[in-house]
Amino acid sequence: MQTWLSCREASVVVVCMVTVLSCLCYNHLRGITSGWFVSTFGTNMFCVSGFSAAAAADRRQDVIRTSGSRSGSQTAARCRSSGLRREGGDIHRIPWFQYPIIYDIRARPRKISSLTGSKDLQMVSIALRVLSRPLASNLPVLYQTLGQDYDERVLPSIANEVLKSVVAKFNASQLITQRAQVSLLIRRELFERAKDFNIILDDVAITELSFSREYTAAVEAKQVAQQEAQRAQFYVEKAKQDQRHKIIQAEGEAEAAKMLGEAVTKNPGYLKLRKIRAAQNIAKTVAQSQNKVYLSADSLVLNLQDRDSFNLSLD
Repeated sequence: MQTWLSCREASVVVVCMVTVLSCLCYNHLRGITSGWFVSTFGTNMFCVSGFSAAAAADRRQDVIRTSGSRSGSQTAARCRSSGLRREGGDIHRIPWFQYPIIYDIRARPRKISSLTGSKDLQMVSIALRVLSRPLASNLPVLYQTLGQDYDERVLPSIANEVLKSVVAKFNASQLITQRAQVSLLIRRELFERAKDFNIILDDVAITELSFSREYTAAVEAKQVAQQEAQRAQFYVEKAKQDQRHKIIQAEGEAEAAKMLGEAVTKNPGYLKLRKIRAAQNIAKTVAQSQNKVYLSADSLVLNLQDRDSFNLSLD
């Protein structure tokens, strides 16, 4: 912060001296006796000494320091007759004629919101968080041009101007996917605009970015439609895979039947072996059952009437 401090010592001493001289002149003109004159002079000197001591005790308030302080403040000195003083350093103040104007030069946060349109004519609500502070070296100029409420006068207008110019360069979808680039452009242009008004921006960040209800509903509907299309495509692919599986399975079964026919034609004993294995499976199933079942030999798929099998049994 930059501050201007008031000073009283010099002015108080001057007033006391003028008072003493006035009293001396008045006593001399009236021709008062020397004893009463000495008494009055002593009283006046006592008053002067008291005023001087009081002024010396309060001398810290007699200087306006425009070079800054450790408390984060800096001061500018203004005279009612000559105007604002531009040079820095310590200034001896004349009461009433000169007075301090205190500026806080620490960075202060400020939130700025704006409603603007994107490149595809979609309304966008965007909010910025700005850390700003005055340029300490140009406080007199800042006070003359903008006053102490410089941030209220400048930041909202230049922020809206920059936001509208930057957002208009991007589509609504690009504002979401390219948010870092949008924030960088806003920060760069806003820094340049603030310098023209002796304002320093320490940081600029996008805190909120939202769209209209209609656009949000349209985006949600589009996402739902895309999900439905993807689901339908999945079902189509699944049906194709099932059809391909059935075709391959049918081709395999046909090839197996063909090979089995060729094997039976070349060797009839293969068919008899299959009958025996089938009978074994049936017998195993019946044996594990709790019910007693009487089956004929024909139901066991054993061709006992076959001459070759009969001869095999006799052997």
